[in-house]
Parts: sequence; structure tokens; C-alpha cells
Amino acid sequence: MFYNQQIIPAIPNHQAFKKFIDSKYTYGILMGFQLSQLKLLVDTCHQAHKKVLIHSELIKGLSHDEYGAIFLIQELKVDGLISSKPKVIELCKKRNVIGIFRFFLKDSISLEQSLAITRKIEPIYLEVLPATGTKMIPYIKDQVHAEILMGGLIQNKEQIQDCVSAGAIAVTISNTNLW
Repeated sequence: MFYNQQIIPAIPNHQAFKKFIDSKYTYGILMGFQLSQLKLLVDTCHQAHKKVLIHSELIKGLSHDEYGAIFLIQELKVDGLISSKPKVIELCKKRNVIGIFRFFLKDSISLEQSLAITRKIEPIYLEVLPATGTKMIPYIKDQVHAEILMGGLIQNKEQIQDCVSAGAIAVTISNTNLW
């Protein structure tokens, strides 16, 4: 999946969007945009043969629940969603779109709670933040059966390689200088 794309651009603004459209990357994540802007952005991506993932919790004016997800899937025909909401990921599985369950490495308790939720909803993909927590990848992979993406706080290409070397299939990055 992701066409062996190890960097997945996280696109926070129109300047980054243009760079993504002109890039070699197939998959990109839209975030930080207004709901009213999404249709044109998604259509532009699809016309350019790009796959669109939406970070549903970072879209202004969109409900972050399964009803917002239904809108994105049915009306905008997005290729996938990123969410920390288990119901959104379960909906993605039912609708046959990519669902990436996102959780944060804050402490041992939150890690175990997130792993318990992951075991319950069984996502195919998991985004773990921050990407500086690469030492936890083997433990997470041992606990759940999901492909791991890392994201957050990436500042250089060495950190990208550290994530991939530790077992992540890709890294989500908003810093356009790294993609």
C-alpha cells in the first residue's frame, strides 16, 4: 500500500498543496483547510492522479465523528481518513476506504489504552505520534497487527530514516522541505 511511498506529505496550506500536486508523491494528507475548500482540493488531486487522505479532526467546519466521515467518503470520494476516533476507523473499514487510526505516545498508560482500542477496532494502519518515539515501534508491532506510520516533530531526513529502519512503513510530514 502507499506505492512504497515512505514520505506522505501532510498538506496544511495552498502553497504546500501546489507543491504536492507537482510532486512525485501519490498519497497526500489534507489538513487545516476549511470544509468549503475540500471539494475543489479533492477533485484537483484526483484529476492529477493523486490519492487523498483527510485528517478529519483537522478540517475546519467538519464534525469529527462518523457523520463527518460519511460526508467525506460519500460526497467527496476521499481515498482515506486519519482519525483518533475508533468509530471513524470502523466506518472506513465498512466503506472500504483507508482508515488510519492515530494515537499519541504520551506515557505508558495512554500507550496501553491506545493499544487496547487498536486491538478492538483492528485497523490496517496506525499513525503513531510523535515520530521521535521510534524505540516503541517494535513493542507496538508485537502488540497489534497493523502497519505503522510515524508522524510529528520530524526535522530532518535522518529522523525519517530512523522511523523506517525501526519498522514504520511511512512517515507523515508537513515540513515541505523534507518532501
